[in-house]
Amino acid sequence: MIYHTPVLADEVARLAAGRCRGVDCTAGGGGHAAILRGAGLRVLAVDRDPEAVAAVRARFAKSDVIVLEGRFADPRVLDEIARFRPDLALLDLGVSSHQIDNEYRGFSFRRGVALDMRMNPGVGMTGAEWLESATDADLGRVFKEYGDEPRARRLAREIVRRRARAPLTTSDHLVNAIRAVLGARAGPSDFARLFQAVRIAVNDELSQLEAGLPGIRDGLTPGGVLAAISYHSGEDRIVKHTFREWARDCVCPAGQPVCTCRGRPLGRVETRKPITPRDEETCQNPRARSARLRVFTKADEA
Repeated sequence: MIYHTPVLADEVARLAAGRCRGVDCTAGGGGHAAILRGAGLRVLAVDRDPEAVAAVRARFAKSDVIVLEGRFADPRVLDEIARFRPDLALLDLGVSSHQIDNEYRGFSFRRGVALDMRMNPGVGMTGAEWLESATDADLGRVFKEYGDEPRARRLAREIVRRRARAPLTTSDHLVNAIRAVLGARAGPSDFARLFQAVRIAVNDELSQLEAGLPGIRDGLTPGGVLAAISYHSGEDRIVKHTFREWARDCVCPAGQPVCTCRGRPLGRVETRKPITPRDEETCQNPRARSARLRVFTKADEA
């Protein structure tokens, strides 16, 4: 089963060159794991989606690739990463084409699709349940912060008004609410970013990213590389600011007369600006167009 075409494959292959052990923290269908394996690395593949885990296990059944089911921020998973002692860790934070294209998963705004949106089906609140239970304020915050929607408060009120009459259970219900606020010209790009906002909230994706990054960095060997591919401005902002903070030698509050923090950088940022797909790649794989790759190298320890 082919889940999707791995984005920025050439760049990932360059990062893998000369490395020994790699962690693919969001394995999907194993596209990036295959690149790491092809470069000669031992690979630990991690994913929270049981279907993705099954696909990766089938794909690498005759190899020494280790496959682990779980969220990359879970303490159990971080412990396994540390025991594996990787010198390369890769996070691909996007949703796979397989997840988008399978309508029963509920990530799509195609007509009649049930609003599930969970990365791990059967665990946690569905998209429909979140829309039903979220407060007006939470709805507005998610649409503004995760969906970059200027009319977020109006959309939140529209959803509250509609759910008072009947539950919003399918893609049509959410699309119609969006059209009621944004107008008849609202189109696929609007639906995509606002559906994505709900998905991020349902799966607690940004909190997981903030929690997981330090643990993955700690699990790397000295001089190891942490690379993150993001597709959303909120994800990219977290990665950018985290990497920059790690590269500072002092993080004490401004004006503090004596340094009481770590007093040294934890490594260096390798990407002043994110690496983005070339035109040839986006022509072949339009879903890669929003990908942003940032890279951090962990300091060598004495």
